Amino acid sequence: MKLLLIGKNGQLGKEIVSEAQKRGFELFTYGREDLDITNSEKVKTEIEKVHPDVVVNVSAYHVVPDCELYPQEAFKVNSTAVKELAVICKELDIIFVTYSTDYVFDGLKGSPYETEDVPNPLQVYGISKVAGEFAALNYSQKAYVIRTCGVYGGESGSRSKNGNFILNILRQVGDKDEIEVASEQIVNPTYAVDLAKSSLDLLEKNPEYGIYHLASEGHCSWAQFAQAVLRLKNIQTKIIPVDKGGGESYPKRPLFSALSNSKAKALGIHMPSWEDALKRYLLTLN
Repeated sequence: MKLLLIGKNGQLGKEIVSEAQKRGFELFTYGREDLDITNSEKVKTEIEKVHPDVVVNVSAYHVVPDCELYPQEAFKVNSTAVKELAVICKELDIIFVTYSTDYVFDGLKGSPYETEDVPNPLQVYGISKVAGEFAALNYSQKAYVIRTCGVYGGESGSRSKNGNFILNILRQVGDKDEIEVASEQIVNPTYAVDLAKSSLDLLEKNPEYGIYHLASEGHCSWAQFAQAVLRLKNIQTKIIPVDKGGGESYPKRPLFSALSNSKAKALGIHMPSWEDALKRYLLTLN
């Protein structure tokens, strides 16, 4: 399979490259410095030149507060560019894969979201990602939209977020006796390695096109996740769970945004538990 990947330098992009190489994919990969996703003419020229079987888009404008400050940028990357990619892929009869987020939901359901649940985003980031979902599915007849939640991975995490949740917690503890961590948001933090493997499993199975959820099994609060990090690292700092008002803050965040993998599971694609994933990730940091 010939795969063209946009967003090779992110936490997920790096893992997709690694996993695709192991599986013998023919790879063409691009970072922001190689190919600006918002330049549709250059993107089309490159895709026509390579003519891959699949285009995978991992790029995103995903720093939530920045999306509120620069909504035009958020929509340019998260929806308009996705629409252009979908149009190109349809013209050239190429499978299109793009990623979305738990932030398309308002978090009021109180249990993990299924793929058929109706989105209702609370902030510009989520709105721009929903627009991208519609664009992918409506402009391409061969599109997979993969929603995920709380992605982490790599030794340095996300460039745009200066790390990831785990790395930031480990940086914060230092010699402190205790630190406060948000307890009001319930998520399923997802290891990029597992997400990459399951994404390629999905591609290889080639089921019907549409939306799929791929996130670690089980769910927890960020405070519980932080407690697990420190327990596994044998760090004595105490995590104090605090309601930081995520549902009422600016920008608003969904309070229960964990995703259900039931549609993927029915295909035989199984995501490991968040606890198992966390253990494996921490071993890579040692």
